[in-house]
Amino acid sequence: MRNLQGWEIFVLLAVVVLLFGAKRLPDTARGLGRSLRIFKAETKGLREDDAKDKDATVTTAAAEPAVVVEPRPIESGVVQTTPAAGAHAAQRDAADR
Repeated sequence: MRNLQGWEIFVLLAVVVLLFGAKRLPDTARGLGRSLRIFKAETKGLREDDAKDKDATVTTAAAEPAVVVEPRPIESGVVQTTPAAGAHAAQRDAADR
């Protein structure tokens, strides 16, 4: 495909005309052009959406202050249970009796 000369292009065009017919070529070219325009518009829209998302991420990250969480000391020997865990323990104790 890199070194096509004049006569090779002419042969390719003749084969295309024979395969598709002279009447269908304008319609085929028109449909191909529309498809390429739609594809180009969609890719441009995707690029713009990506740029908007990137700008929104940078703006949001800069607007929110950093949250600093300080560690709490662990008290030894203290076991904390949630109310649900306590309820299950009470049910087990009642079932064991």
